[in-house]
Amino acid sequence: MSGRRSLFGVELDPLTMDETVQRCLAAVRDGRQLEIGVVNAAKLVNMRRDPRLARAVAGCDLVLADGQAVVWAGRMLRAPLPERVAGIDLFLRLLAEAESAGMSVYFLGARQEVLEEMLRRVAGRFPRLKVAGSRNGYFDDAQQEAIADGIARSGAQMLFLGMTSPKKEIFTAAYGARTGARVVHGVGGSFDILAGVTRRAPGSWQRWGFEWLYRALQEPRRLGRRYLTTNAAFVLMTAREFIRLNPSTAPANRSH
Repeated sequence: MSGRRSLFGVELDPLTMDETVQRCLAAVRDGRQLEIGVVNAAKLVNMRRDPRLARAVAGCDLVLADGQAVVWAGRMLRAPLPERVAGIDLFLRLLAEAESAGMSVYFLGARQEVLEEMLRRVAGRFPRLKVAGSRNGYFDDAQQEAIADGIARSGAQMLFLGMTSPKKEIFTAAYGARTGARVVHGVGGSFDILAGVTRRAPGSWQRWGFEWLYRALQEPRRLGRRYLTTNAAFVLMTAREFIRLNPSTAPANRSH
């Protein structure tokens, strides 16, 4: 693997999906912990506004480009990344690998009814998967230590956190090591998708970088304004960085 790529001051790992999966399996086999962070356009914008989130992501062992816009920005800004490694796709790959290798998993996140429906569907899709335990994602900060200890007692080798940012990153940074899980992967809204609560964008929307728009159309009141403002901020960030790297492209300031 070549060295990390620096994008907006964030260090990203230039890995393909296959390479990432192999790194995760090797961590379980070797008894090493691997905390995975994923970033999309919105999270890169929010990391500039939230130092705690930025520190939590920077502390991850692997930081991957979850959004197509991040891959495109990397190409423009001399920080090329081989491909998008979407958190939900990595999640599904790791579940399949865990099932075939006999590795145990723990699910932490979502509302209780969503978690139960996801577990039912996961059992149908991966019938031999060893589920060491699960818990919904509704807890306060005072409960985090006890939850981490419970995960450690379960013996789970992979931990998947179906929680929003920055909650999942902050939990991972503070208690990821305490859980004893070898792979710790924050999968955001993936539990809702696997449970059938929300729909994932079709492949063509994903390839064109419009997955955010598909989600916003499903929940316009909650997500519409948020996505528009963060995406506009990301475009502005990218343009400023492009001009900084390519000063000759900036318009000349002529005096007459």
